[in-house]
Amino acid sequence: MADEKAQAVKLKNEGNEAQKEGRFKDAITSYTEAIKLDPSNHVLYSNRSAAYANIKQYEKALTDAEMTIKVKPDWSKGYSRKATALQFLKRYEDAKAVYTEGLKVDPASDAFKKGLEDCDKELAAAAGARSMTNPFGMPGIEQKLLANPETREWMKDPEYLMLLKSLKSDPNAIGMKLQDPRVMKTLSVLLGVDLKLGTDADMENDPRSSAPTPQKAKEPEKMETDEKEMDPNKKKALDLKTEGNAAYKKKEFDEAIDLYSKAVELDPDEMTYLTNRAAVHFEKKDFDACRTDCLKAVEVGRENKAPFKTIAKAFGRIGNTYLKEKNYTEALVYFKKSLTEHRSDDILKKKQECEKILKDQERKAYISPELSLEAKNKGNDFYQKADFPSALKCYDEAIKRNPEDAKIYSNRAAAYNKLLEFNRAVKDANECIRLDPTFIKGYIHKGRNLMAMKQWAQAQSALQKALDIDSSNQETMNMLITCRQEINKDPEEVKKRAMADPEVQAIMSDPAMRMILEQMSQNPAAMRNHMSNPDIAKKLYVLQDAGIIQFR
Repeated sequence: MADEKAQAVKLKNEGNEAQKEGRFKDAITSYTEAIKLDPSNHVLYSNRSAAYANIKQYEKALTDAEMTIKVKPDWSKGYSRKATALQFLKRYEDAKAVYTEGLKVDPASDAFKKGLEDCDKELAAAAGARSMTNPFGMPGIEQKLLANPETREWMKDPEYLMLLKSLKSDPNAIGMKLQDPRVMKTLSVLLGVDLKLGTDADMENDPRSSAPTPQKAKEPEKMETDEKEMDPNKKKALDLKTEGNAAYKKKEFDEAIDLYSKAVELDPDEMTYLTNRAAVHFEKKDFDACRTDCLKAVEVGRENKAPFKTIAKAFGRIGNTYLKEKNYTEALVYFKKSLTEHRSDDILKKKQECEKILKDQERKAYISPELSLEAKNKGNDFYQKADFPSALKCYDEAIKRNPEDAKIYSNRAAAYNKLLEFNRAVKDANECIRLDPTFIKGYIHKGRNLMAMKQWAQAQSALQKALDIDSSNQETMNMLITCRQEINKDPEEVKKRAMADPEVQAIMSDPAMRMILEQMSQNPAAMRNHMSNPDIAKKLYVLQDAGIIQFR
């Protein structure tokens, strides 16, 4: 048994070396043989999962990740492997669930938290795409249906809930279900229009039959009415509203407030008088009064089945008051409420602005160079002990505490390399170089990990920049020699690999760039003119790094 485990360790090390060199199929073979000898070793399944992922066999990567968790459920790396495989398979809900489970094992993992954010973004993008063509795929439909007295009762019916689920997943079935009165009523509630009305003329006579038409900024809503049949108090309220609008435009705010207040007394069931008065309070910077009117308007609107767009406007105005006061937390709450009622690009933009500000405030509040150094030193100790997952965790913390320290990114790149996470290592090396272009280790880490991925031309470029900083660095010289040998061995294969890069593909498919490259091949002196254009020069350097072109 001891001999078998020793042989398994030897095979694992061979697999690790193969994976570092980009020989992923050889790595899989080594790990498979090792598993036969030591099937209880969770690391073997984890490493084979990584190898499968590198050759895009994500189902097999998922199977191995699940086996990793089964063998050692308290090891966080297994959850990371599984969630990553699920993300590649575009199973974002499942990936979220795995990241959540992983956080129970490792509550401080930034990688898991980042994974959850990435899944949420993908799910939001997918939901946005569905909602463009399928009203049953819009966010917040449950709240809208519960707010309507008729559909609220249906929400207690399991058959109705199954109907909603089927229409959400298959929008093509909507047309076949339109004979069902429940479907027509549900669409009316979701879209904010009464689809049962028979003619356009009927709709014009009903002020709540459709969402209000877009208005110019700060101009209160217009309301369509049938004056012949209108209650005298409602007619008088409308007249007062018109006078209030005129006063508002003239910036006679006290007069406008008085007129809107009289309109509210005459017609307390119409929320737009309250939202108009709130707009005046907003202009006067009386934000408490503005919020009070908007909340009352929402209450009135709910009771009288006002359009969702109008209710959304009231919530959005409350959010704007908090935004003016720089209370981004409360502003975010009300912008989210507004978007639940009705999607507006302006409110969405403000919501994202608040989220960005709050996240930045949280990040800045967490910065501490002293605690960062302490975390980095702990990471270095773990690295020396070959406990690379623990080292990675410490470097994550160090970067959060001091995101401008280039050396921490260099250290984390080294840890990623040991864990065969070459893409992430290159990303950290690039950040290290951005923060300190004179720090040689950034270029060395970049070159080493690009070599592991067999991207010889790009590795050569990075290593050459390292030699420009220290021409006597023997480690860099040795790696550079290897790169040049590989390029000279099969230059066409190098170009083929380079052409798999999306950035290179985009440049080479650009007709203007192709014309420039043709000019340079016919007239090398033309290069000087083209290099004077920063945008073109940047693209040419990308092609040079990829080994597509060479400068002489």
